[in-house]
Amino acid sequence: QVQLVESGGGSVQIGGSLRLTCATSRFTSIHNCVGWFRQAPGQEREGVAQISTRNGTPNYAASVQDRFTISRDNTLNTVYLLMNNLEPGDTAMYYCAARPGRICSDLLRSNFDYWGQGTQVSVSS
Repeated sequence: QVQLVESGGGSVQIGGSLRLTCATSRFTSIHNCVGWFRQAPGQEREGVAQISTRNGTPNYAASVQDRFTISRDNTLNTVYLLMNNLEPGDTAMYYCAARPGRICSDLLRSNFDYWGQGTQVSVSS
């Protein structure tokens, strides 16, 4: 069982920045994938970014490429999502997800086994 706890959400103005944190329970394998997803009201949950805990290789959705940066600190069992130049379209509940014991694949909800409770991000003018 993997536990995930998100933090760092909040309200910011257009162009602002936030850093989300996902604290995970310790993985038993070096091969894991941790991702960030988001879901706006009335919308499907969509993948934002994911990272390999083994080598740090990231993968991003096109909508956030060049604005968001995912990183990990294996010593702290933590994954971060730095979000810059935020836009109103980034407003959503952000969820951390884990795919323990397997490498990253397509950034799809169905490829992740464990989920956190989410942290709200709101961007306004």
